[in-house]
Amino acid sequence: MGLFDRVSRLIRANVNDLVNKAEDPEKILEQSIIDMQEDLVQMRQAVARAISAQQKIQQQYNKAQSEANLWQQRAQLALQKGDESLAREALNRKKVQAEAATALKGQLDQQVGMVDQLRRNLIALEGKISEAKTKKDMLKARAQAAKANEQLQGALSSMNTGSAMSAFERMEEKVLEMEARSTAALELSGVSLEQQFASLEAGSDVDDELAAMKAQMLGGSSTPAGALPASNAAPATEAKDAAIDAELEALRRQLNDTK
Repeated sequence: MGLFDRVSRLIRANVNDLVNKAEDPEKILEQSIIDMQEDLVQMRQAVARAISAQQKIQQQYNKAQSEANLWQQRAQLALQKGDESLAREALNRKKVQAEAATALKGQLDQQVGMVDQLRRNLIALEGKISEAKTKKDMLKARAQAAKANEQLQGALSSMNTGSAMSAFERMEEKVLEMEARSTAALELSGVSLEQQFASLEAGSDVDDELAAMKAQMLGGSSTPAGALPASNAAPATEAKDAAIDAELEALRRQLNDTK
């Protein structure tokens, strides 16, 4: 294979590849319909010219046939009048017109066949164009759908879906973590309040008990409601209790002084 052939084949391959890539089905379909309509116009013009030629040949044939008949009648008239030479001349003219009519009849038959063929071709082309127009709309819709699907697939393939989903999941975990911290802080705040109120309630119980003991001391031997019953403890226990009572009395006075 020569260098020229290889270069020629390479150029044709590249050109064909560029043409294939540049072809848009919708535009090619539209252009194809336009081309077929132009062919239809040319076909109609050809049929019109053929019909015109047929009519012209028909007129020439009719005229030649009429002339032949006319000279036939003249030949008969001249013969009846006894002018044989004139009748002979009329027959010669008749022969010329008859031969012309015969030749024209062959051309006319050929032209009629051509016109019929052109008309059949015209009807077939009109049918193809009508069918092509119907298919064009369907093919354009299919081409648009295929193009849209291709663009969608390209967009989906270009998107970093895995990274986006990972980021979404991380943010979801972060929100859950924030909610957990908020709930824990709320629970801790609630425990602290409970503890504070429990401490206050405990302090109130101690104060009530001290007040009851104070009333018992001031009341002597009388036992207030809710007080502990008297016990038969040993003298050492009574001394210890007296010391505690003295200490409580001191605490009571201290509390009274601070008020």
